Amino acid sequence: MQKHGLTLLGIFLILGLASTAIAQQDRFQQAVSYTMEVNLDVKTNRYTGTQVLRYTNNSPDTLRRIFYHLYYNAFQPGSAMDVRSRTIADPDQRVKDRISKLTPEEIGYLHATRLTMNGTPLKMKEEGTILEVDLIDPILPHSSAQLEMSFEGQVPLQVRRSGRDSEEGVRYSMSQWYPKLANYDEQGWHANPYVGREFYGIWGDFDVKITIDKTYTLGGTGYLQNPNQIGHGYEDEGVKVPEPKGNTLTWHFVAPKVHDFMWAADNKYAHDKIQMPNGITVHHFYIPGEKTSENWEKLKEFTPKAITFLSERFGQYPYKQFSVVQGGDGGMEYAMSTLVTGERSLASLVGVMAHELAHSWFHGVLASNESLYPWMDEGFTSYATNLAMSSIFLKSENPHRGSYAGYYRLVASGLEEPMSTHADHYHTNSAYGSAAYSKGAVFLAQLGYVIGEEARDKGMLRYWNTWQFRHPNSNDLIRAMEKQSGLELDWYKEYFVYSTKTIDYAVKEVVPTKEGTSITLHRIGLMPMPIDLQITYRDGTKELIYLPLDVMRGVKAEEQGSAPRVQTKVWTWTSPQMILHVSKPIESIKSVEIDPSRRMADVSLENNKVEF
Repeated sequence: MQKHGLTLLGIFLILGLASTAIAQQDRFQQAVSYTMEVNLDVKTNRYTGTQVLRYTNNSPDTLRRIFYHLYYNAFQPGSAMDVRSRTIADPDQRVKDRISKLTPEEIGYLHATRLTMNGTPLKMKEEGTILEVDLIDPILPHSSAQLEMSFEGQVPLQVRRSGRDSEEGVRYSMSQWYPKLANYDEQGWHANPYVGREFYGIWGDFDVKITIDKTYTLGGTGYLQNPNQIGHGYEDEGVKVPEPKGNTLTWHFVAPKVHDFMWAADNKYAHDKIQMPNGITVHHFYIPGEKTSENWEKLKEFTPKAITFLSERFGQYPYKQFSVVQGGDGGMEYAMSTLVTGERSLASLVGVMAHELAHSWFHGVLASNESLYPWMDEGFTSYATNLAMSSIFLKSENPHRGSYAGYYRLVASGLEEPMSTHADHYHTNSAYGSAAYSKGAVFLAQLGYVIGEEARDKGMLRYWNTWQFRHPNSNDLIRAMEKQSGLELDWYKEYFVYSTKTIDYAVKEVVPTKEGTSITLHRIGLMPMPIDLQITYRDGTKELIYLPLDVMRGVKAEEQGSAPRVQTKVWTWTSPQMILHVSKPIESIKSVEIDPSRRMADVSLENNKVEF
């Protein structure tokens, strides 16, 4: 019996150690390298291409299937994007029913015509915008495979983001144009159909050759490898570019450590190149005209300013070029580049540029799964844009005022859904937009109230330094902020991200007592928060009573510019009421106010202040 007991104990110990090892395993990042050659016929708007994809499975799992995105198949009548746009209560006005009316010459498509792995042909099945592939030989953990594909496509008439012949006359906005391998992470495959929302990809190295009519200028992702053969404003100063042989040119770009590749092309583009002192080259591509030339010339001042500001505030921009390209249907971010509509006022042009540029940090380098955590990209990008625009244009008012207003409108609409909702599955476009952009920005602005602005700002740099090129999730962000501030913040994420419970605190009563003054605060909303309570006296002095939540397990540091902190008292989150006592008589008090900084997203501000 003793011998068997020892054997069983040994087995349990081994199993326990194995399960611990699995539980503690570090997150992995898959790796890819794309080598592609594509030939676009500007008369038919069709293209053919080849792709050699080196895929490294850094996961602990054996992969027996793989999936590719074929985004252009969305632009066909009856597609998931078409049906969704025609049945959702508030369709995107750029889409509506336009896809259903596309003719065979106007639709988009992308088809794989041949696919092999390590030289062996593979079975594949096209399901809308997803190519399903069964592997003959599985891709084992920590091994690589070479996938070779031939593909063909037709560029759709521009409806959403990518396409040809935009309303502003841009010939080609080539985003989501190539067969793109879906990402596999600790949550498995992410082979979501394209219905118009966000993107998620694998970092890798791109080597892309594009052959097109010689009169067209190209701009977008990557570093041009043959500028002195191409010209079009890329060539080195003083270099004479040879006349091309034939009617086409082949542009050769490389882009290291990016998760997407976009290019745009037009035979009317002007190309401006700005060299920043830190070695970053800024490219602007636009169609000159009365509605563009003046403001795009002025934009050359603002794009470098925005890069400098965002790098100082959120981490150094890691690439050596950024391209702002007229195209698309609004503004959309891509690796090292953005597409923006160009016929805008200067303020609008700078604002959209700054927003899409800020995505380089949250979409391009941190790259949380936008489908699962759109607020961590769109919201944080909106937050960064607010700060950048305030800095560039020297605005003194609260830069996040518009984001708070958008969140308050969402709450009032009754359409709010938790920010944890998958981007594709929001019931309305308006609920998605307000949650991802406005409430996501408020998440960070309000976090400065909870842990202090200095801790929040340092926490953002810590987040960047820890998680760049690693696809962080919401827990990773919270842990970075907890480590920086020393406070527990799981409650903040659980309420503000995973629920639609709102914040509403009130100064319920201020009455005289024998000892001085009694102040009663009441929590009306269902989300608890720490409270900064400011008392202003008739002689002009101010004092702050600080009420951290018990679940924070600590207090934020006193903030510069706030009133002196005279009292700290922990508020248990389960208690709807808190009674405070101050020694000064009520006659000396001018006002009592909850959060005079207005950083707390209290949905009913009229009960936050009592004046005498």
